[in-house]
Amino acid sequence: MNTADVLAITAEDLAITRLGERGVDTPLGELLGGREDTVHYVTETDRVLLDDTLGVAVRREPGRALPAFNPGGPRAKLYFEPTGVTAAIVTCGGLCPGLNNVVRGLVLQLANAYGVKSILGFRNGFLGLAQDSEPLVLTPDNVRDIHKRGGTILGTSRGDQDPAVMIDTLRRHEVHMLFVVGGDGTLRGAQKLADEALARGIDLAVVGIPKTIDNDIPWIDQSFGFQTAFARAAESIAAAHTEAGSTLGGVGLVKLMGRHSGFIAAYATLANHDVDFTLIPEVPFSAEGLLACLHARVQRQGHAVVVVAEGAGQDLLPPSAETDASGNARLGDIGALLRQRITGHFARTGTPLSLRYVDPGYAIRSVPANAFDAVYCTRLAQAAVHAGMAGFTSMVVARWHGRFIHLPIALATASRNQVDPHGDLWLSVLEATGQPRQF
Repeated sequence: MNTADVLAITAEDLAITRLGERGVDTPLGELLGGREDTVHYVTETDRVLLDDTLGVAVRREPGRALPAFNPGGPRAKLYFEPTGVTAAIVTCGGLCPGLNNVVRGLVLQLANAYGVKSILGFRNGFLGLAQDSEPLVLTPDNVRDIHKRGGTILGTSRGDQDPAVMIDTLRRHEVHMLFVVGGDGTLRGAQKLADEALARGIDLAVVGIPKTIDNDIPWIDQSFGFQTAFARAAESIAAAHTEAGSTLGGVGLVKLMGRHSGFIAAYATLANHDVDFTLIPEVPFSAEGLLACLHARVQRQGHAVVVVAEGAGQDLLPPSAETDASGNARLGDIGALLRQRITGHFARTGTPLSLRYVDPGYAIRSVPANAFDAVYCTRLAQAAVHAGMAGFTSMVVARWHGRFIHLPIALATASRNQVDPHGDLWLSVLEATGQPRQF
């Protein structure tokens, strides 16, 4: 469920900025042995409708175009001459499974498919651009095996940097296209870079690849790394369930990622059916109500498992004015609070308790991508390179209803994707856990 109003979106909201007219023949046909019939070149008349329900009928107004996304994919004509291009890559924000896969996919697509000779990787996110640190020269050889390990070979950082300074760095290195891998804060920074370049008349294609382990960027089917994350989270839940079921009064408490959106907690819950209570930021809960239900569940079946997203129950914690380097409010530790409350409640009632607390967040963030995410990362990287070569800017690549699309950065950062408390996903969680709709 996207927090933005779908019916409020217009065709103009989905328009993608172009640097200019395309007049360079693509080398892709030659790559495939001249078999033009094997290449599906995307045209600007090929559109991906925003609506897939009766919203299409609701929008039918005379003379008004239906909102549709610019499709991802190769163009027959390019804006840039590939052999004269210098491309750059930067990874920002927190770690996420698949970052190295994206970097590798970008390098291989640029070098092997388009023949780009110069590919730079700026270290430590936007900070590397702001400090004009010496970039890493990326080649197919030195990215050959990076997808087999987690993290990012380019390093990462958080926080705003001066877009004018970063553009100066890109100018000194004669960069024509910049691929930015990061979440909503990073994408806002990418928008500032694109705006600065356009204002100064600089031909710079800024293409984002949205990264959020929480799956909270709107207008995309799923963010890369999310499937790996909830699969690994499900393994932690299974371990907590085994521990809880093997001890008297066993309770497994598992804290998962999810600052504002409970997708990882919801999907990990559904992955194994071992969870008794799932708590997410979108659904407020009473600590007293939860403790009463948990106590009754343990009394009835001998054990229980509670999964809580890190952003859940923040109203139960003391407010804080502190923020992190990205400007996000620092969350209170809901896991520690629940551990304390559960221990105290069972002690007061004289009920045996064996509590196992598991917080696998950083372990999950640092693992390599699974096979599904590895494929997805590669295809996103390919779509990003196609977009950059065509001269599109101020955009991210994404997948919508199974099609790769171009999404304006402004739209991708204007709202947040969240679990709908009245939607079918949350209903599935309630059915799987048997927990009440409200505590």
